[in-house]
Amino acid sequence: MIRSATGRIIRFLVTLAVTSVLVFAFMRILPGDPATVVLGTGATEEALERTRQEFGLDRPLIVQYWDWVTGIPFGDFGFSFITGQDISPIVLDRLSVSLILVISAMLLALVIAIPLGSWAAVRHSKPDGIMISSGTQIGIAIPNFLAGMLLIGVFALGLGWLPANSWMPPAYDGIQFIQHLILPVTALAAVQAAIMTRYVRTAVLEILSEDWMRTARAKGLSRFQALLRHGLRNAALPVLTVTGIQLTTLVIGAVVIEQVFVIPGIGSELLSAVGSRDLLTVQSIVMLLALITLTINFIVDLLYIFLDPRTAATQG
Repeated sequence: MIRSATGRIIRFLVTLAVTSVLVFAFMRILPGDPATVVLGTGATEEALERTRQEFGLDRPLIVQYWDWVTGIPFGDFGFSFITGQDISPIVLDRLSVSLILVISAMLLALVIAIPLGSWAAVRHSKPDGIMISSGTQIGIAIPNFLAGMLLIGVFALGLGWLPANSWMPPAYDGIQFIQHLILPVTALAAVQAAIMTRYVRTAVLEILSEDWMRTARAKGLSRFQALLRHGLRNAALPVLTVTGIQLTTLVIGAVVIEQVFVIPGIGSELLSAVGSRDLLTVQSIVMLLALITLTINFIVDLLYIFLDPRTAATQG
């Protein structure tokens, strides 16, 4: 198990290093000179050269890369080419907003999907089980942004129960923070809950058909008792894998939801930076998103080893 975990750590670090090189290189091969973007096409060559020196763009690429990548672990992303401001506090603040949305949405999706999917599996041939399966098909077909617009129309504009948009930091007002969080989190979680419910249902159905589950039933346990005592740990393995995948898609889906609900998250900041051609900000945000994705996959790999040590023996 330790050997397998060590191998995954090395693979994670190597993948992270390669990703950082690719992100940096991609931003450098984009057409256009950052100094020209800052000063405009009418700037003199002397002014352009001063700007390049100010932002360190005249240094060798390997030096620029090293300064940038070694600052990331310490939350130092450099200074914006457009505004000249330190982008670190802005990016980290926007990232915290997006993480609140994503983590809350995934927790809500799991709270819905695990019991609902298990119930649908145990009752798969009954009317209520069939109804749940049909409902998840509808949920999967609805895009996040459409779910957000429907929620705004019903609960914000129609009933007036919740705010339609904007954001309230939890440090300012906890009640308003929760009120502003409900609709975007629900919009994000709705589709994920439908997807996760189907995966949980499939995983539990496979477990229920195992011989050892039938043995547990023969000893007098009901389906739910046998599932709780013996089946959920085994069903957790495929569900864990899907949860990791869906968590990364939630990070991307949050970009759209932030636009619908006018939330100042990392996705909104990325779109703003792309629009103004603030390449260093774009570069740092893309790297952060890649880091989050790789970290999620890495954690899922480690949890997989913990839940099923046979994985370590077979994949070493």
